[in-house]
Amino acid sequence: MSAARKDAKRYTEIRNAKALRDYSVDERFEAGIQLRGTEVKAIRAGKAQISDSFARVEKGELWLHNAHIEQYHFGNIYNHDAKRIRKLLLHRRQIEKIRVALDSGGGRAVVPLRMYFKEALVKVEVALCTGKKSFDRREDLRKAAHLREVDQAMKQRRG
Repeated sequence: MSAARKDAKRYTEIRNAKALRDYSVDERFEAGIQLRGTEVKAIRAGKAQISDSFARVEKGELWLHNAHIEQYHFGNIYNHDAKRIRKLLLHRRQIEKIRVALDSGGGRAVVPLRMYFKEALVKVEVALCTGKKSFDRREDLRKAAHLREVDQAMKQRRG
């Protein structure tokens, strides 16, 4: 019973693995997304990818670019385009805050971290991020390796 629940959770949440590697996250927002029916069914089946996607403020609205949601297998003539631009739904103040942060410069971007279901609605967690330099990424790898070594040493000491 619990294995089935975990399995269902895995397919209803799409994560962006590259985001935390390439960016340092400054602020997170939960946004709704405007979808068509076949897109929702494809996301439920786990047929979506947001690893190369980004968000952009255009005409006072936030739009998600490069998100790939496969066409629904049982869809008919009403099936959707896989890479279409989708509108993200946020409060006006939040969009204005994002726009000001992007206009101020500093190598910032709006990147989706994950796409998930909240009851019957699809939500996208977007984050205002700053791009990491290569030496930042190497430092993160060193920290992770050091933490692994410490954990292994603690396990050996306990057992």
